[in-house]
Amino acid sequence: MTPAPAGAREGSLEAPTRHPLDWQSPAFYDQAALFKELGRVFDICHGCRRCVNLCTAFPTLFELVDGSQTMEVDGVAKDDYWKVINQCYLCDMCYMTKCPYVPPHPWNVDFPHLMLRAKALKYRAHGASFRDRVLSSTDALGKLATIPVVVQTVNALNRNGAARNLMEKALGVHRERELPPYASAKFRPHAATSPAFAVRDGKNAPGKVAIFSTCYVNYNEPGIGHDLIALLEHNEIPYVVVAKEACCGMPKLELGDLESVARLKAVNVPPLAELARAGYAIVTPVPSCTLMFKQELPLLFPGDADVKAVQAAMFDPFEYLILRNRDGLLKKDFKQKLGKVSYHIPCHSRVQNVGQKTREMLELIPGTEVNTVERCA
Repeated sequence: MTPAPAGAREGSLEAPTRHPLDWQSPAFYDQAALFKELGRVFDICHGCRRCVNLCTAFPTLFELVDGSQTMEVDGVAKDDYWKVINQCYLCDMCYMTKCPYVPPHPWNVDFPHLMLRAKALKYRAHGASFRDRVLSSTDALGKLATIPVVVQTVNALNRNGAARNLMEKALGVHRERELPPYASAKFRPHAATSPAFAVRDGKNAPGKVAIFSTCYVNYNEPGIGHDLIALLEHNEIPYVVVAKEACCGMPKLELGDLESVARLKAVNVPPLAELARAGYAIVTPVPSCTLMFKQELPLLFPGDADVKAVQAAMFDPFEYLILRNRDGLLKKDFKQKLGKVSYHIPCHSRVQNVGQKTREMLELIPGTEVNTVERCA
């Protein structure tokens, strides 16, 4: 087991920090160095096991260790490391909520970004499967699937047993997996235009909003975007829908396809940075997209001033509304009690470290009791 450094303090006593990813360096893709680091971190995880209940990556690791001849990490075949890596979906929960050895601890454990490094090496060497290439291209898939007539066909096939059996064989998508329907009327072309409200900047948040709609809202659930606009209009907050956007890049990040992440960043960040510098709060209604701009892109491109400007201006919708409430600029003329509400908080919301803002917002409504579900979906 990895010995504790001399004079080291137990972790989680100081605020965690995160190091930028030097993903453009050849050393990042050095397989021998990668596997040495995997062995080091896996050994620390094996001796700790606090994260066993978070996701299947950790039980997979511990079962491999416990089933080996030595019952230590040195008894696990290096090829079996991929069984662990493939179970990590970069939720970041281990880093943000459990691991006592994250930086500034001398052991410097960043499990999710080590898994990302391994995925990037694998992608550079072997690419991705047809299924993963298709399903991670959410923007292209959405554009194709929402063509008139095509959208009805796609939705019908997604509900058809025979078609789902074929999809399972061809793409590996389980036939019983519920798939979100595609919308016949996308959000962006049908988004309302903001009335000419006065801009009322607060101490905590800007008084005007730019909406980054996201692939999911644009192609699958446009109602979320329209509801967000209704909230902004009710509170007399002027808004614009970002004129040009592509996928945030999170699906490609999870594949380790960092070059595609860079290409998508080149599309999204310049117009968003322009809006940020013009004093807009940028709001994204999907937590994974918010996290991409708040955390992942700044760590991948630490020297990019535009990325930093977007990071500083990026908000979860309810984070923004709660800040408006703190500024005394949120209308609370709620007309209806909600009673008992069960709210599932996404992992990618939890790891943004802004607190449970959706819960806070719901609790402002009289006659509402909120139960928060903190479990992986």
